[in-house]
Amino acid sequence: MLKPHPTVLRRLVQEYEARLRSGTAPDADGPRLSDLAYTLCVSTGTRDVEDALRTAHRWLAAAPAPVPAPSAGPGALVPPPERHRRDTTAAGAPAPA
Repeated sequence: MLKPHPTVLRRLVQEYEARLRSGTAPDADGPRLSDLAYTLCVSTGTRDVEDALRTAHRWLAAAPAPVPAPSAGPGALVPPPERHRRDTTAAGAPAPA
């Protein structure tokens, strides 16, 4: 069975549990709570959302700690735009004026 990426699974669990803790009735939360429950069940290979949450928590406990994404600050490895240009003139042909 394929397992979901821990980051994706963590987001699903966090959103589902946050919506449950919010105190709103499942009907008032619209189809989003049902969609999350369904996705959790499919992602964990279960048929009941409680089983899905138990399985997800077990998988997340065994997963490596999340690594934060690098920032795109001044030290980011992004080449300057002029590096993306290629010389399209044929060898020996004069450059366009």
